[in-house]
Amino acid sequence: METEKKRRIFQTLGALGLNLDFFSLFRGEISQVKTKGVCVPALNCYSCPAAIGACPIGSLQNAFNTWRHNFDAGQKKLGLYVLGSLGLIGTIGGRLPCGWLCPFGLLQELIYKIPVPKFQIPRFLTYFRYIILLVLVIILPILIVDSLGMGEPWFCKWVCPAGTLEAGVLLSLLNQGIRSQLGFLFTWKMAILLLFLAWMAFSQRPFCRTSCPLGTILGFFNRVSAFRIQVDRNACILCNACQKVCPVNIRIYENPASSQCIRCLKCESVCPTSCISHGFWTEEVNKKKETEQAAAL
Repeated sequence: METEKKRRIFQTLGALGLNLDFFSLFRGEISQVKTKGVCVPALNCYSCPAAIGACPIGSLQNAFNTWRHNFDAGQKKLGLYVLGSLGLIGTIGGRLPCGWLCPFGLLQELIYKIPVPKFQIPRFLTYFRYIILLVLVIILPILIVDSLGMGEPWFCKWVCPAGTLEAGVLLSLLNQGIRSQLGFLFTWKMAILLLFLAWMAFSQRPFCRTSCPLGTILGFFNRVSAFRIQVDRNACILCNACQKVCPVNIRIYENPASSQCIRCLKCESVCPTSCISHGFWTEEVNKKKETEQAAAL
């Protein structure tokens, strides 16, 4: 099976597999299944009625926004479970879940197929995701607290378009009680969601490339993750066929471990010299490449 067809199947199964509580969905209620405390390897809102797991970013913010309260109460709760979950996901695949499992990533790719003029995202905007991670996910939840020492999940509350779509829109459509309480915050987040939905038609994965804190965190692991992409620079002819199909507009031969790479493997599929390969652990990738070269001779 072609890699792209296989990836689309994984993306579809990922979107469905992370949202299996159809009973809560039909009732218009947030799912309370026993697996809800487990961090999933993709940006999938905890408050989505059908979600069966917790979004790592939402969980991370909840850990940070209780730090001050816990310290004041003499409790040393540092959110190690959440940090460990992110570390485990990252060390296994880096940003592999971004390209193969994330429901919001799938949505961006489908909307990009709309036949409208396309344009590249300015490079400087791709650094904005670091600001979002540092300020909205880490600093503000820790520093801005109420009288009890409790912070807020700033990114989830004020920005996340995935949460707005998966939770806010669905719950407001399905639950009359929630619909009657909508106000400025919902209007604000709907404006952000509509902005990104429109942007998705003109540019590839704009949310992933400019705003997603989960992809930013997992990108730090691309250099050390078990899943690796390698490029045989001796065979590479610098044709830039890889960049032309890359959803994040990078030249994979310049840095196979780039933090921007979502490991979709489109580059590998179009490489005219087959100099791009992937696998788990460097040694296994090298052995695979050596075997292929020996067979070619």
